[in-house]
Amino acid sequence: MAILKFRVYFEEDDSIYRDVAVKHTQNFQQLHQVILRSYEFDSKHQATFFRSNDHWQRGKEISLEKYDKAYKAPPLLMADTTVGSEIRNPNEKFIYVYDFTRNWTFMVELINVSKEENLRLDYPAVIKSEGIAPSQYGTKGLVGDKLAEMEEKYDLTAGAEGFGTEGGDAADADELGLGDAAASGGEEEV
Repeated sequence: MAILKFRVYFEEDDSIYRDVAVKHTQNFQQLHQVILRSYEFDSKHQATFFRSNDHWQRGKEISLEKYDKAYKAPPLLMADTTVGSEIRNPNEKFIYVYDFTRNWTFMVELINVSKEENLRLDYPAVIKSEGIAPSQYGTKGLVGDKLAEMEEKYDLTAGAEGFGTEGGDAADADELGLGDAAASGGEEEV
């Protein structure tokens, strides 16, 4: 059984991506669900995939359902279309659009095909997460694991260079020989 590994980039920032893996026999609806789970989005909105080329142009549509809109050709349905049936080359690309009002767009690129299934994974699976996902409904607070991840990655726990600790102004003034008056902003009596 082939395992297909896709990298799912957030359209507006390619440093934000998720790697997901699906079995070639699983359908696009399952791929759709694992993408939403990987970006912490709900599944309440319309969604569609487009076959794509190396220039990220939209081709044949693979839709969650047939929507009330004009189609150039009837779409395939996600539930009826296996992912493996739409893989034509080793660098296959899809464009995934979620929530047609907000128009969340993701670039989905096949990055690996493996014949060996990882028995520890329950497919479809999120393999890797890079970057902080955009918030589906507005700003997302940095709490819990996300803040710890940022602190670890960017070392936010260390003091910023050039800034001293609390009370640093008085210590600096003493080093310069200005005494308490300069540190407090007053003039020293002579």
